Amino acid sequence: MDLGGIQIDVIRKDIKNVHLSVLPPDGRVRLSAPKRMNDETLRAYTLTRLTWIRQQQRKLAGQPRETRREYLPRESHYVWGERCLLKIVEADAPPSVSRKNKKLVLQVRRGADRDRRAELLAAWYRMQIRERVDAILPEWERRLKVRMNALFVQHMRTKWGSCNPTKRNVRLNTELAKKPPECLEYILVHELIHMIEPTHNERFVRLMSKHMPDWRSRRYLLNALPVAHEDWGY
Repeated sequence: MDLGGIQIDVIRKDIKNVHLSVLPPDGRVRLSAPKRMNDETLRAYTLTRLTWIRQQQRKLAGQPRETRREYLPRESHYVWGERCLLKIVEADAPPSVSRKNKKLVLQVRRGADRDRRAELLAAWYRMQIRERVDAILPEWERRLKVRMNALFVQHMRTKWGSCNPTKRNVRLNTELAKKPPECLEYILVHELIHMIEPTHNERFVRLMSKHMPDWRSRRYLLNALPVAHEDWGY
């Protein structure tokens, strides 16, 4: 759908409500709509949201971006919101990653290229998220009276997280390990609440506000931080 010079991807699903998203990094607009809703109704709805769409696109366009990482000594990398300088140690030993004060120590075998270094750090970041979730999940499951069946931590191009309410599975973006811990907790709770309310309706907002009163400030912090280089795509 083309509306006011804005291209909108329309996806029809077996859902009850319309959901409009402006996706990073380039402000692509996606409209998820019930299968029964006709094009004219969707067009009329989207017209009422044009001002909001343009506001969101301007925010994304103005958001600072990280430079492309080369995984070289003294390069800046972030761990839980804190800047660390990368230290490369070449050794004839199994690869490892450790954090020592303000340094992120990456031990690799001699000759390891950029892609291999990136792969090792990505695996370490995934482990950081799993460990943090293991520490906070039991309390949130108790508060919300839900149970997560499985957690997947992976590279995600357009989302910080997702939930399958039927299978009770949650997916989290590896990049969350670079953001302050409260951002990860916000996304985790967001996805767990989708097990109670699958859509972003008023009930969902009420549940978020009840169980995490400062969720809006956490969301603001997450969205205000620099996004990764375009080769990651968030």
